Amino acid sequence: MRPRTLAEVLGQQHLLEQGSPLRVLAEGSRGPAGASSVILYGPPGTGKTTLAHVLARGASRKFVELSAIRAGVKDVRQVMDRALEDRDLRGQTTVLFLDEIHRFNKAQQDALLPGVENGWVILVAATTENPSFSIIAPLLSRSLMLTLRSLTQDDLSGLITRALQDTRGLDSAFELEDTARDHILRMAGGDARRVLTTLEAAAAVAMGRSPEDASDVSEGASADEPASDAPVLITARDAEQAMDFAVQRYDRDGDQHYDIVSAFIKSLRGSDPDAALHYLARMVVAGEDPRFIARRLVIAAGEEVGMADPTALQTAMAAADAVQLIGMPEGRILLAQATVHIATAPKSNASYKALDAAIADVRAGKSGAVPPHLRDAHYSGAHRMGHGKGYIYAHDQPHHVATQQYVPDELIGVDYYKPTGNGAERAVSERLGKLRSIIRGTDNR
Repeated sequence: MRPRTLAEVLGQQHLLEQGSPLRVLAEGSRGPAGASSVILYGPPGTGKTTLAHVLARGASRKFVELSAIRAGVKDVRQVMDRALEDRDLRGQTTVLFLDEIHRFNKAQQDALLPGVENGWVILVAATTENPSFSIIAPLLSRSLMLTLRSLTQDDLSGLITRALQDTRGLDSAFELEDTARDHILRMAGGDARRVLTTLEAAAAVAMGRSPEDASDVSEGASADEPASDAPVLITARDAEQAMDFAVQRYDRDGDQHYDIVSAFIKSLRGSDPDAALHYLARMVVAGEDPRFIARRLVIAAGEEVGMADPTALQTAMAAADAVQLIGMPEGRILLAQATVHIATAPKSNASYKALDAAIADVRAGKSGAVPPHLRDAHYSGAHRMGHGKGYIYAHDQPHHVATQQYVPDELIGVDYYKPTGNGAERAVSERLGKLRSIIRGTDNR
């Protein structure tokens, strides 16, 4: 069912408009706006290999395919030498398709540069990893990076319909229940290859169904009716037997890892427990290290909630300790509790913003001398230098708060911590105003 022309390609229409680099490459256009090497970046099953095979069908074109898993520098150089010979002696352009280019090391990628730069080959490279991190800069600068988008449900549903009817597919020998179609689409995770694999497996299940099962499905049909007279019905049960576990796109050190964690944190910050639990579930199902999730929750408790609900940090720390103690799958219970607590808690980043402001001042040179009365006076000779002289012991004062200078002279009157009016920080804000007035001697009582 792999498309043979651009017209058969489902989805990716943003890359297939008239005059786009892929169309120029597919149609063999020449001249100053001729074909360029491209790097196709996108999730699995979105058509990277398919597009490469379509591009290879151009006239006077030779298609060479290498896998980054098996090919080495020697293989790359052999392709380059042959491509140069084919171009000069036979007038033939070589399209080099390199799958999973992110698995090539620097030396292997360097071997591609002469052929790409001098036009010996048109490189079509495919990767599921962000090229900015996995491909060397010289190769990136000599190629166009084209991002493939996940296929929509409509795209994948159209693919199923085509596979059911096309002679290259199931050739109208099967019909598909709507509930079975929905199950396949839901479970495939946007992967076209997975959709076709599951459809084929479901068809095999339907073909192998016992006569008793078939009579249950075809209610009212004649028991002795030949099976060949009508298409075989693929039911939801058949589809469920073919795939009963949804595919999760997740890579522990790639884009999906960082994108899902980012969405998780931003959902916590945005006080959406439902979204946060969704992304937590995706990490749990994908097998993410629960200790990593727990660490992110601890950070979020301090960064996003802070003093608006100090107990959020306690919950996060308890969850982190519990995950270490009991492991998975039970650890997910504690991760869920911490997630919901942090997401629903009032939010404040005032405490860490206060520290950042203080750090900025320190780096800017605002680090005056420690006031003499606050300096260490426990060692011999400290009193002769005036250390500790005039220090007021706070517990001897009303409310256990003393009027005295704590900051260096350069920072008198500076307010770093500016509490919000959210949650418990509202009470902190009221108390802090009174504390500052006493400490700074501006209390009018």
